[in-house]
Amino acid sequence: MKRNILLPTDFSDNAWSAAVYALKLYANKECTFYFLNSQTIKVSTLSNLSNKLLETMKKESLKELKALKELAETCNANANHEFKTILSTLDLTTAIKKSIKELNIDMIVMGTKGSTASKEFFFGSNTVHVINSNKLCPLLIVPDEFDFVKPHQIAFPTDFNKLYTDKELNSLKELVELYNSKIRVLHIEEKEHLDDKQERNLSVLDKFLSNYEHSFHWMPDYANKTTEINDFIEELNIDILAMVNYKKSIIEKFTKEPVIKKIGFQPTIPFLVISA
Repeated sequence: MKRNILLPTDFSDNAWSAAVYALKLYANKECTFYFLNSQTIKVSTLSNLSNKLLETMKKESLKELKALKELAETCNANANHEFKTILSTLDLTTAIKKSIKELNIDMIVMGTKGSTASKEFFFGSNTVHVINSNKLCPLLIVPDEFDFVKPHQIAFPTDFNKLYTDKELNSLKELVELYNSKIRVLHIEEKEHLDDKQERNLSVLDKFLSNYEHSFHWMPDYANKTTEINDFIEELNIDILAMVNYKKSIIEKFTKEPVIKKIGFQPTIPFLVISA
């Protein structure tokens, strides 16, 4: 089945790096890749700009999108892949939602930060806004200058407090099936034993993953969760981190600030955010 992949871009190196990762990740799949550029202009600014200048800005963006498409076609040369471009005057999150609905997008792939993001932060504000606003489609966030490696190991942290739906876990399943990856379920022990609800949720998750190579891993609660997850990534040579974004989830805690500080959550591998 053909996949539709959305690649938001501000024409930065980080955005291109994320796009290259997506092309390699889906190398063996028939895909249409959509490069999306959002040109948002505030009303106060709009009133001070002439129509001629606005048209010039639009033409420049279209020119850059065309060059990006040609670069992807030249670098990729994969018969399975088709490239299209979208120029939107909507804000990024609205443009993404519109594209998901109209183009039946299966996955969004974007970088951690854009060209204007400070090195003080791991995630740029646009990335955080997309994480918090997107409830329609899985989002894969690729670290800056990350070199593609086949995802043989995928970490899936959970507290077993939520019974995941088929829709949420199908996103994980589809990623796993690309390279027959192994799923490493991580639970950080906040208490000595799971309660009845957690035990039931564990059992359901185990059953859902029964056709895939998977294992469950318990880690003592010895540090903050970001440190423990990063330790787990390093110890098991994890290639992709996957988490479901729901109310009171770990991801929600990571994104409470307008931007995520570099000293906080900073995975060194691609991070799949699954919408709940």
